[in-house]
Amino acid sequence: MARKRFSRREKPEYDQKLLELARVTRVVKGGRRFRFRATVVAGNRNGKVGVGVGKGTDVSESVRKAFNDARRNMIQVRRYNNTIACEANAKVGSAKVMIRPAKPGRGIVAGGAVRAVVEMAGIRDIVSKSLGSANKLSVARATVKALEQVKILSGRNS
Repeated sequence: MARKRFSRREKPEYDQKLLELARVTRVVKGGRRFRFRATVVAGNRNGKVGVGVGKGTDVSESVRKAFNDARRNMIQVRRYNNTIACEANAKVGSAKVMIRPAKPGRGIVAGGAVRAVVEMAGIRDIVSKSLGSANKLSVARATVKALEQVKILSGRNS
């Protein structure tokens, strides 16, 4: 019986970052039913990024579902010298996100959900401001929407 000794794990195609993990409750006749809702940002740090949400009875199940959802909802981001080509604004629900290109070496000037999405997209220099809602899911979706607009706008200019 030959056993494989050195099985190196392949590097996954997409990285993932858990944005939020919430325990949600449903009240039924016998008491409360608990489930978990995970919000995940997935990307290859080379222009592809997506945001996903998953619910399940345990944490690992909800994270797996959220990751699969993020992979299904991926967009391709057009980058320009480790930043974006132009300024963009987007609104999802009451969450407004403004993103602007930054000079090389400035770094990612962004908070929470915006930072996670931008890092997974592989953008290294960017300035952003999140206005309105502090809901991580809404802010992440607004960031993806803004990055989608950058793709369209820079397509017209080039």
